[in-house]
Amino acid sequence: MKEYLSRHGVDYEEKDITTDEQAREEMYRRTGQTAVPTLVVNGQVMVGFDETRLQKILH
Repeated sequence: MKEYLSRHGVDYEEKDITTDEQAREEMYRRTGQTAVPTLVVNGQVMVGFDETRLQKILH
């Protein structure tokens, strides 16, 4: 996902849930799980990498 975002010039903030307890809790609160990658764009949560869905969310 990071490679895709970088290739398309999308700025993003990366959070490491293995070392950042607050980020891990936020992810669980939003998704009910701690799966990676997880992306939140304009309030929409996407767990896992789905290029087609990601394109729709970003555009």
